[in-house]
Amino acid sequence: MPRRKRPAILLLVVAIALIAAACSSSDEPTITVGSANFSESALVAEIYAQALEAEGLPVKRTLNVGSREIYATALESGELDLVPEYIGTMLTFLGGEATSDSAATHAALQDEWAPKDISVLDYASAQDKNGIVVTRATADELGVTTTSGLAAFNGTLVFGGPPECPNREFCLIGLQDLYGLDFVEFKPLDVGGPITVTALESGEIDVGLLFTSSAVILAKDFVLLEDDLGLQPAENLAPAIRTEIIVAYGDRVSNALNAVSAALTTVELTALNKRVEIDGEDPDKVAADWLTSNGLVE
Repeated sequence: MPRRKRPAILLLVVAIALIAAACSSSDEPTITVGSANFSESALVAEIYAQALEAEGLPVKRTLNVGSREIYATALESGELDLVPEYIGTMLTFLGGEATSDSAATHAALQDEWAPKDISVLDYASAQDKNGIVVTRATADELGVTTTSGLAAFNGTLVFGGPPECPNREFCLIGLQDLYGLDFVEFKPLDVGGPITVTALESGEIDVGLLFTSSAVILAKDFVLLEDDLGLQPAENLAPAIRTEIIVAYGDRVSNALNAVSAALTTVELTALNKRVEIDGEDPDKVAADWLTSNGLVE
C-alpha cells in the first residue's frame, strides 16, 4: 500500500515545489532601465543593463526617455527603476549645491534623493562636464596642460563657447574670477558642438569649451586641459536606482553596477562615445565589448 501511494506523494511534492518556484519568480521584479535622450546616457544605460543580465537578473530597456524632468519623475514614480545620472547636475536639479568635490557631491545627492526611495550607488571616475580644450598644436606651442597655465598668455588668446558663457559662473565668469584669465576676445559659438570644433580647427579661436567626454576630443586629437583649480562641479556618472530593487535583489544588483563604476573612466567613456557617435558602431556591441574587455562579463 505505501508503495502505491509514493508516486502520488512525489507528484504532490513536485507540484508544490513548482508553485513555490513560480511564486518566488513572480516576486522578483523586472528592472526597467532608462536613460536620457542622448547617446552617452543611452550607452551607459545599455552597459548597466548588460551587466545586470550577466548576473541573471531580469531587465527591460526603456531608453531615450527624454530630459531630466521626464526621466527623474519616471524614476521616482516607479515607471523606471534605474538610470545613469550625473551627480552634480542632478543635485542642483533637486535643490542642492554641487561642488568640485566628487565624494561630497555624491553624498549630498544620496541624502537629497533617499526620502524618495532612490539610492545612488558608487560613482565612476568618468565625468561629462564643461572642459577647456585646445588643439594639439596650440598645447605644444604654449606648453600648457592645465587651465591655469593659460594665464601666462593673458591678452593674447581668443576664447569661444556658448552664447550664454559670459554670464555663467562655470564659464567665462569663473575663468576670469578663479583662474584670472583675460582673453583678448570671446566669440559666441554653440554648446560644445560642431561650430566650436570648426573654430578650433581653423584657428578662429585658440581655446574652446567642449564637454569632457566629447567624442570629438579623441577624434580630432584635441587636448583637454585639467581643471586644476576645480571650477567645474563634479559630474561623475552614477547609477540612480529605486531602493526597492536593491532590497529585492541585494548585493547582486549593487555589486554588478558598482563594478561598472569602478572601471569606467572619462578616457574610456570618450572612446566609447567615439565608437558610437563618429564610427557609427552599434551601441549594444560597444557596451558588450567594453564589459568583456574589463572582465565584467564572460
